[in-house]
Amino acid sequence: MYREEIKVLDCTIRDGGLINNHYFTDDFVRAVYKALSEAGIDYMEMGYRSSRKYAPPAEYGAWKYCDDEKIREIIDGIESDVKLSIMVDAHRVLEQEFAPVDQSPIDMIRIATYVKDIDKAIALYERVHDLGYETTINIMAISTENEFDLVEALHQIAKTQVGTVYIVDSFGYFFSEQIHYIVELFQKHLPGKRLGIHCHNNQQLAFANTIEAIRKDCNLVDGSLFGIGRGAGNCALELIMGFLKNPKFNIEPVLKVIQDYMIPMRNELEWGYIIPYMITGMLNRHPRSAIAVRDTENRDKYAEFYNEICNHMD
Repeated sequence: MYREEIKVLDCTIRDGGLINNHYFTDDFVRAVYKALSEAGIDYMEMGYRSSRKYAPPAEYGAWKYCDDEKIREIIDGIESDVKLSIMVDAHRVLEQEFAPVDQSPIDMIRIATYVKDIDKAIALYERVHDLGYETTINIMAISTENEFDLVEALHQIAKTQVGTVYIVDSFGYFFSEQIHYIVELFQKHLPGKRLGIHCHNNQQLAFANTIEAIRKDCNLVDGSLFGIGRGAGNCALELIMGFLKNPKFNIEPVLKVIQDYMIPMRNELEWGYIIPYMITGMLNRHPRSAIAVRDTENRDKYAEFYNEICNHMD
């Protein structure tokens, strides 16, 4: 279980922000940063660097934009070895600006893309790579992709110097056998590149599938505190810490921030395994329909929701 080359990235603020339009308080973000620093986690993802045209500021909190000065406010005065990451959607790049890495608190930029937008992802990669950032390309919704198109995208990525490519089970659809297959496919077509894994928990398999990816030599691993994230959420960071047995990890600060901040937060925000998210996961569908039904009076009419989703697939 312990391999020194495995690095762990916490996406609590970024993925968790998808359930509250990124309106986390500065106090909470600072507490998470402090806890991850004390816990020995390698990377913390602060949120998105989004276009203000596509994401109007009147509708979103600060972590939708992750301005450098805002990040500096959070980390000021905290001693830490945690590297900071932000995510940028390749298909929603417009006026976003990036300072050279030596003028920014950010260390890594993760580029989220669909296979159809791989050219945009590579163009963005070249832009931020030239500024000195660590980079990843995160291929979303892989469970819905045609293998021929996916392999073509991997061939394009293989020609770049990007260091890490992520397998993202966006819909929480995969089982362990599929994780094995897709990791081996990436390894075949991306020789020499590090692979990352990001799993969603629609079928309560995020942790199990993350373990399978680790066994197949994925060495950059995502998790979030208490599994927070859109819909069914992500692999729980605290479970990853327990599994990896890295002697530098200290789980106590993570448990403390969960008990002090996230348990009360559950009274206002909903995430985790719930039947509608299971249904969309089983059927390899985007969770948006499950998220929508949870905001209605029919939120717990599971059979009706299942039939509605199936009828729309015909």
